[in-house]
Amino acid sequence: MKFSRNLGNLDRILRFVVGALLILLAITGTIGVWGWIGVILLATAFVNFCPIYRIIGVKTCSDC
Repeated sequence: MKFSRNLGNLDRILRFVVGALLILLAITGTIGVWGWIGVILLATAFVNFCPIYRIIGVKTCSDC
């Protein structure tokens, strides 16, 4: 199954930063297990695809 790109550069950067921050806070015990949601944000930033965006028909990239 081929995934078409649906994340713009700003979206990817924000997902990466917020995801990394959430994971760091989870590792340090600051926010608990909910911080591991950051793994999902990091994964979607790396693969440049968000399945929820596809379901609701959103694309944040201008050239896709």
